[in-house]
Amino acid sequence: MAQVALSDSQGDNRLATATNGRAKANGSNANGKRPLAGSGSDLTDDDMPLAKRAKGTTTNGSAPAANGNGKAPKRKAVESSDSEDDMPIAQTLKSVAVPMPGAVEQPDDNDDVPLAKTNGRGARGHPRQSYKEESQSTEDEDDSDVPIAKKAAPKKRASNGKGKQPPKKMVKKEESDESSDEDVPLSQKTPAAKPKAAAAMPAAKKRKSEPTTPATKKAKVEVKKEESVSPVKARGKKAKSEDADADAQAKAEEAEEEESYKYWEALTAAGDGSQKWTTLEHNGVLFPPPYQSLPSTVKMLYEGKPVDLPPESEEVAGFFGAMLETDHAQDAKFRENFFDDFKTVLEKHPPKNGIKIKSLDKCDFRPMYEYYEAERAKKKALSAAEKKELKKAKDLLEEPYLHCLLDGRKEKVGNFRVEPPGLFRGRGVHPKKGKLKLRLYPEDMIINIGEGAKIPVPNIPGKWKEVIHDNTVTWLANWKENVNGNSKYVFLAAGSSLKGQSDIAKFEKARELKKHVARLRKDYTADLTSKVMADRQRATAVYFIDRYALRAGNEKGDDEADTVGCCSLRYEHVTMEKPDKLILDFLGKDSIRYYNELKVEIQIFKNIRIFKDGKSIGDDLFDRVTTTGLNKYLQSYMKGLTAKVFRTYNASVTCQQQLEKLTDPNATVAEKILAFNRANREVAILCNHQRTVSKGFAASMEKMNDKLRALKYQRRKLRYALLTQEPQLKKKRKELVEEESDLDDEWIATHEDELRKKEIEKTEKKFEKEKEKAAAEGEEEPKASVLNDRIAAINEEYDRLKKERGSKNVELKSAKSAEKIEEALEKLDERIKNFRYQITDKDEGKEVSLTTSKTNYIDPRIIAAWAKKHGVPIEKVLSKSLITKFPWAVEVDPDFVF
Repeated sequence: MAQVALSDSQGDNRLATATNGRAKANGSNANGKRPLAGSGSDLTDDDMPLAKRAKGTTTNGSAPAANGNGKAPKRKAVESSDSEDDMPIAQTLKSVAVPMPGAVEQPDDNDDVPLAKTNGRGARGHPRQSYKEESQSTEDEDDSDVPIAKKAAPKKRASNGKGKQPPKKMVKKEESDESSDEDVPLSQKTPAAKPKAAAAMPAAKKRKSEPTTPATKKAKVEVKKEESVSPVKARGKKAKSEDADADAQAKAEEAEEEESYKYWEALTAAGDGSQKWTTLEHNGVLFPPPYQSLPSTVKMLYEGKPVDLPPESEEVAGFFGAMLETDHAQDAKFRENFFDDFKTVLEKHPPKNGIKIKSLDKCDFRPMYEYYEAERAKKKALSAAEKKELKKAKDLLEEPYLHCLLDGRKEKVGNFRVEPPGLFRGRGVHPKKGKLKLRLYPEDMIINIGEGAKIPVPNIPGKWKEVIHDNTVTWLANWKENVNGNSKYVFLAAGSSLKGQSDIAKFEKARELKKHVARLRKDYTADLTSKVMADRQRATAVYFIDRYALRAGNEKGDDEADTVGCCSLRYEHVTMEKPDKLILDFLGKDSIRYYNELKVEIQIFKNIRIFKDGKSIGDDLFDRVTTTGLNKYLQSYMKGLTAKVFRTYNASVTCQQQLEKLTDPNATVAEKILAFNRANREVAILCNHQRTVSKGFAASMEKMNDKLRALKYQRRKLRYALLTQEPQLKKKRKELVEEESDLDDEWIATHEDELRKKEIEKTEKKFEKEKEKAAAEGEEEPKASVLNDRIAAINEEYDRLKKERGSKNVELKSAKSAEKIEEALEKLDERIKNFRYQITDKDEGKEVSLTTSKTNYIDPRIIAAWAKKHGVPIEKVLSKSLITKFPWAVEVDPDFVF
């Protein structure tokens, strides 16, 4: 994979070697990292260990400050042995420290000493056996929607020196460390005020019928509020209009108004962000149907004997039975956790025939597995009409829950379906996989709705646990799952106004970092040689966050996954190889392994050596740094700046630079798409968005190669047909004589037999549809002889092809002129070329996830602007769901620059 060198002049040097990582995982090299400004492989006094520096200089190589008498204090040069180069800072400072005037000696202050030197182990340096929940909020989710009662109390403002607090400025609330949903309250929006993002967007398209002004928008919303029907009332009935034409016109106008509402134009840059909405109506959540007992003939076996389980126990046994042939069911930890919970359920609901179940190995779930497999096969074998009816019934059931009314506007709801019970699978190496996820009831659910709105009725018997009216949060429902005890929420869909406003604010904050990043890098580079251990550790941590997009890392509880980030790296996670190589190996987010071989600056290498000195396995590497303290330091440079903002900034900058580097304006659309995916892949590597190669990857690649051979087969037929008509071309055009690769007689025979079989199946299905249509319309059904004649014609054609296999004299099924064949050959050559790009793209991306970066980290305006500029259809690089999620980005100007 290509080395990535990014310009420092733009203040955006992110990777140095973005692809050196994943090192052995991807087989790439770890060399080529460009040093930070002010540091390098040549040791200056600035880079030398403190123990080896002359006393007459400061840490930056300048003369010491005056002592108050206009003269600098005299110092004698002190020589030290090479062994002192490896000594902790505290052991080298006595000969260089200059006490400040009025300073009081603090013998117990160890800020400049690693904690390992003070108590033998880091404050957080203990071995952890902690784990992370599968469904815990992902990176693009946040805690901005947590009820106020659960939020931390605001800090008191500093005094202005006169005994009074300064007046509170009206500023936009910034997102927290893991937050991206601090939305501006809709009630406080000022249509005239626009965000910084608006400068990069074209003016809104106005409706032809009337100009769209703040006044008319407000009036329309008010009218809509008065005329709107509560979604609860609309559950089973719809208001009947006396005038059908007027009703249709009203619906059309409403749809046009919804489509024309562009929340990003009404986004205000002011407000404290406390209130998110004024009115909210919705139908609650959709609970899964109750459990249906298995047929009496389907029983779990224990020591070969059928076990008569009550429904409560049978349901849990069925969860395991349905997964019998999966890797989960073979996993020791999964089996252990399942059986522990299964025994607990059996104690409350024991087998009716008195069988005692004491060992999972003696349980036989095969009958259950076979039953569920048969049910799946039946569902798959349903006719198109039957599947359509099932979907219609499902849509009818879900329709009331799809939307809510937010401030009078119809907004789509996200995850309104309550998660059904089952077995927890977890991500990565999770110790709770296999545990039972209990069935949820209305009594487990807290509903958040507008005050005065009609309270929704659950679709199953029961009453809500609580109904609240909190307009400072954006969730509609909240419950606590039993496996890890975490709160889970129902939010609006990704394309909603609240989510969209949050996304805009997130990417604008990352863009703002451009103004401050140069100063921040200069300061933390200087602190890499600080005499204070806490400052030196913090600077080194920021270096890793800035250069390699490491997550900050947070403390984990005993029941969470043992995943770490920069601040929580431990002694065993970093291996050193002289002179300047660091190997990082740890479990990152979602228990995904992070492995990276880094060639770093000499000063960074020295710092890590000092941080590890005196420590052992289980001790924290950065024992003087916490995530909270680190983010507080970052926010001193820019309000709201956190380690996560760095990841968004790094990803966006890297994507834009790589697109400029890799895109050839004169290339085909297929080549440009390949360039885009390669640029996105660099971002995914930077952010460690790795994935394991899927089990079906080899089969999928073989299938693609077979499709490529099928295209070559078509080309061969066209080429032979052209030469049959125009034999003189054999001497004039060599490309028409050269044989296609990968095509042998055996493969051609197999391919033609498969084509024959598929065409016959297609003809039979078409005949069945014709019969169904005739029966539905009361017409005479076609006779079986019609089908037989069609199949006979297919067999006749493929028998003819069979005879042509050994001959180069080919006749096409439909006669074509030489000119038409030439045109078909040109189109087919282009298809083959583009399909080869797809195969290359798939192979290169087999170990990298390209979705996460586009969903959470890359500013979508970069992608949309690139697509417009180079004539690439936006749907080729952004999925339909992402286009819905980022409608504000699609309207960006082609010249947009992050």
